[in-house]
Amino acid sequence: MERKLSDRPFSSLYDPGFAESEADRAAWGDFVAIVRHLRRDCPWDREQTHESVKHLMIEETFEAVDAIDRRDLDDLPAELGDVLLHVVFHAAIAEGDGTFRLTDIIRAISEKLVRRHPHVFGDTQVEGVDEVLANWEQIKLRERARRSVLDGVPRALPSLLRAHRIQEKVAGVGFDFA
Repeated sequence: MERKLSDRPFSSLYDPGFAESEADRAAWGDFVAIVRHLRRDCPWDREQTHESVKHLMIEETFEAVDAIDRRDLDDLPAELGDVLLHVVFHAAIAEGDGTFRLTDIIRAISEKLVRRHPHVFGDTQVEGVDEVLANWEQIKLRERARRSVLDGVPRALPSLLRAHRIQEKVAGVGFDFA
């Protein structure tokens, strides 16, 4: 049986030991407040749009990937912080436009994670990683009424990365170029 998220708070779904401490919640709140403050009071931040900073989000993501590739665990927190800044900054832009809020982003990803892990948050039984991945793809197809596993491969990916993702997707449904 699949749990409906609207029927209960998220805290009823996970082990209470995973909940953030009060100090960590305060640090998160401070960070969000700083980003909102910058959006309001910094001339550069104030004039940015989703479109004007999207290339910076991509650059910061590649810097985080570079730190991972270099196994630089001293640099990785700062690089992941830059990626997180972009998520929160895009939320601040949207809040100002009245289109969505940070809470909408958090709720959407929380719901997606719970929905796509019925073997953790529901009654689905799996035998291993391959079944988890197969279930994940089937759930994605149902969620978005996709006709193909390729429908979700972003067109904006660099060509070689897009080709790699396409290969991964088709291999997941039994077609392998190797």
